[in-house]
Amino acid sequence: MERLDTGIHAGRLSPAEYDKNFSDLHPRLDKHEALVASDRCYFCYDAPCMTACPTAIDIPLFIRQISTGNPLGSAKTIFDQNILGGMCARVCPTEELCEQACVRNTAEERPVEIGRLQRYATDAAMQAGKQYYTRAASSGKTVAVVGAGPAGLAAAHRLAVKGHEVVIYDAKPKSGGLNEYGIATYKSVDGFAQKEVDYVLSIGGIEIRHGQLLGRDFQLADLQQQYDAVFLGIGLSGVNALRVEGESLAGVDDAVDFIAALRQTDNKADIAIGRRVIVLGGGMTAIDAAVQAKLLGAEEVTICYRRGKEHMNASEFEQDLATSKGVIIRHWLAPKAILAQDGKVAALEVEYTTLSEGRLATTGETGVIAADQIFKAIGQTLVSSSLGSLRLESGRIVVDEQGRTSLDGVWAGGDCVFGGNDLTVSAVANGRDAAESIHRMLAADAQPAVAVA
Repeated sequence: MERLDTGIHAGRLSPAEYDKNFSDLHPRLDKHEALVASDRCYFCYDAPCMTACPTAIDIPLFIRQISTGNPLGSAKTIFDQNILGGMCARVCPTEELCEQACVRNTAEERPVEIGRLQRYATDAAMQAGKQYYTRAASSGKTVAVVGAGPAGLAAAHRLAVKGHEVVIYDAKPKSGGLNEYGIATYKSVDGFAQKEVDYVLSIGGIEIRHGQLLGRDFQLADLQQQYDAVFLGIGLSGVNALRVEGESLAGVDDAVDFIAALRQTDNKADIAIGRRVIVLGGGMTAIDAAVQAKLLGAEEVTICYRRGKEHMNASEFEQDLATSKGVIIRHWLAPKAILAQDGKVAALEVEYTTLSEGRLATTGETGVIAADQIFKAIGQTLVSSSLGSLRLESGRIVVDEQGRTSLDGVWAGGDCVFGGNDLTVSAVANGRDAAESIHRMLAADAQPAVAVA
């Protein structure tokens, strides 16, 4: 196929190239590979990998269960703490969490493959249709969950297990949140996000209403009146602006929208990509956008980040993955202006930056990088206009250790809360723990009053 080498075009690659480029990043271990990998675990008492896991999965136990030929038992150990363990096994930065804490690093500088073993077990259970949980008797209580992402799904599942009726409101046409719309396609292939949603919903007692946006189709006050409790797992739907000249030019797009479009298409060849692509940002979204731009056939992809390598939110593994795919990562560059030719993106003018007394400053030097497409991955924000008097800090919802907000009967979790680390696994932990708190409140309310003589 002749390569189109100018502008933004679809169909830069052959069908075989798309299939190869977007194949599974870490294919599931087979039985023999899983047994060999599990045999490397020391099965530590008071294991540091458990402490490093935000959902506190009993990692030595689930690995021992795999090693003894019991993957279905292993999956239950995982799901008891993390009902979205299948997706977390695919997208968690295990190299910075459980695997970084693995004691095998000291002896061999190579951890046990905890993430891939977790996927092996959870995939086995889901493929077998193994359902470990049954609902308790109906409590007669109802809970509204806003957002069908990891936090909302985890909360809904735990509440349904306890016997409560749950209604999830979500603005998107599909459930899953960032698991469905916001991660690189090669990290979750074959429609796994929806398969996991179906698995979670199979417990029963959970209704999802799609196309329902908080502040447009319903208000928080409405939910407080209609339900016994409310959980907010609304994520971060706003996108930061660059606030530089040329931001509105054709060819300047949000990386989040690009990733979502790629996730939802049935044909990768339909997604147009530039020949020279620049991605602005230093987090996971920037890496995912840059790598996928390269996989779509972009010839030059450059990440521009205003600080140093050590300041990037993206893990070192993800940075190495990007460079292995041919992405160039340039540090200490801030966007100054987007330059145009014939009304379209032609280049990015940048300013060199440095740290001065701990603060980011420009050096006065500038440069120009040619580009025909620029993706903004400079962070997302909470859309708070529909949250009423809910207490916020630094643009996010303030919660206590149980996920309770400043409003009675309202809990929150996931990326929308203050102090989080914007990880899928942390959102799951937030949703699970908030559900337990909600259940305690509902159970206390259901207790009959005791007469005092």
